[in-house]
Amino acid sequence: MHQTAAVAADLFLDSSPNVSISADFARNLHGLRQQIDDRLAELLPPPHDAHDLIGAALHEGVLAPGKRIRPLLLLLVGRSLGQKSAALLDLACAIEMVHAASLFLDDMPCMDNARLRRGRLAVHARYGEDIAMLGAVALLAQACGIAASLDGMPGELRARLVAVLCDAVGVRGLVRGQYRDLREGSASRPAEDIASTNEQKTCSLFSAAFEMAALSAGAGEQARAALRIAATELGHAFQLRDDIEDCAKTPATFTKDRNKDTGKSTLVALLGLNVVEQRLARHLAQAETQLGYALPSDQGVVAVLREIFNSSPIAGQKKPCVAHLSSAIATDFITTVRLKVEQNQLVTDGWGCSLGAIGLQGA
Repeated sequence: MHQTAAVAADLFLDSSPNVSISADFARNLHGLRQQIDDRLAELLPPPHDAHDLIGAALHEGVLAPGKRIRPLLLLLVGRSLGQKSAALLDLACAIEMVHAASLFLDDMPCMDNARLRRGRLAVHARYGEDIAMLGAVALLAQACGIAASLDGMPGELRARLVAVLCDAVGVRGLVRGQYRDLREGSASRPAEDIASTNEQKTCSLFSAAFEMAALSAGAGEQARAALRIAATELGHAFQLRDDIEDCAKTPATFTKDRNKDTGKSTLVALLGLNVVEQRLARHLAQAETQLGYALPSDQGVVAVLREIFNSSPIAGQKKPCVAHLSSAIATDFITTVRLKVEQNQLVTDGWGCSLGAIGLQGA
């Protein structure tokens, strides 16, 4: 069996000082994720009636079990920089809405043609392509509206936050990256072109999350510059992990369609798994270095990233591992698994370790 993203995680972990998540920090993360989900549910417009498919699709697509990585990172970075305002949570929800909108569109038949997302039918497969398109537009509009009306933040700052969000989505960000992936992905491309597409397609939202966190906290230019580099490195790492998982031979977590990259010019196809695993490890190491410059007294963000990558579902095919957690966290983990089984939401047995207990092991 070929090596997987576990190798990259091991390289990353072995090359750096030990940073881990304590039981208290795990509880805090669980609480943050719950706050994000609760606030998303409040901000999303409820369906007007049983016939309101737009409202139903928004709730189903946005609130489906997922990692919430981008809003979590925005919250952690912002708080580490000293931003304690409740408006930071709304800003985190805005970035998650944009991410969800991109998934609505990415899964459509004219794009990636995927039918499974976060362990459920993709929005277009359940509600129709028209609903998926309209729902994505609604989410993008609401995200910008949230950023434009944040309580307690001056108008000039709110305008800058909206601009960052729009720039991440537009022709220099997600839109351009997806276009290049669709139109150039089936052709032979050098590694530099593939990486450039990945930067626009995947790094853009990480960059927006870090930049908005920094702007809201009034961070200086040096910290913002380091965060921009960290976000780019992190986005590349996530894209490489996604590419590795797409071609995994073992049925890890089929929470979304697999083998969608067959015939595409990805870095895995061009360079091979071993080289891509080494690149992934370098991206993670660079991200950690830059986070150290921007957030010198904080290890929370780095700890989260290490757990995310080390507990990848295909990282050694790990099963639930709660021995190193407190009894409270272990109980929470077991309760979560039981609840998902009862709700027919658990579609895989390929759980990771400690982040499974705080709900970060989704698609």
